[in-house]
Amino acid sequence: MKFLGRWLPLVQFDGSENYWRRRYELGGDSGRGSEGRAANYKAAVLNSFVEEHQAVSVIEHGCGDGRQLTLARYPSYLGLDVSPQAIDRCRRTFASRPEMRFELASAYAGEVGDLAVSLDVIYHLVEDEVYFRYLDRLFQSALCYAVIYSTVANVPKRTLTHVRHRSVDQDVAERFPAFARMTDYEAGLPQPVEFGKGGATRFLFYKRVER
Repeated sequence: MKFLGRWLPLVQFDGSENYWRRRYELGGDSGRGSEGRAANYKAAVLNSFVEEHQAVSVIEHGCGDGRQLTLARYPSYLGLDVSPQAIDRCRRTFASRPEMRFELASAYAGEVGDLAVSLDVIYHLVEDEVYFRYLDRLFQSALCYAVIYSTVANVPKRTLTHVRHRSVDQDVAERFPAFARMTDYEAGLPQPVEFGKGGATRFLFYKRVER
């Protein structure tokens, strides 16, 4: 078995969902974005937002192995992921936390939260159909707010088979007119953390303005 650095398995890419299922099956993790400076940055921003905007329920589309979530302070939480292994890890990690629930993305039944969250997922959805279906579900599940943490750039050339950078801000503006970008709030955030080989990741915050 070949492994990448940090003991991540070298997984043959055959589609976004299959890639992540296989990666966790082989003992891989959610990646460097879920640890260290990047994880602390995201947790500080999100915990502050949840408290300030009194978001009682949070739903996350792509919870991964739960390492990022260990830093979160959410009153009520539902985490969804395509990987059964990732969901099992989360259920074990948070077994003593009754406010934390985890389900496979395929079992999603229209649940909603005050805040819908997407962290480090968008740029791993390389197929257009998968990407737009994911965005639809994310915003449909947001009662009041939605937040995305991603690269925000249209970069046609792909250096990694499981990474594709998109102009997600433009896609959201065109696809979800019921949500307004919280640019004033974003302007007060600390500088974003660098992703991978130089691509900048950043937060995009949205507030529902129409029902």
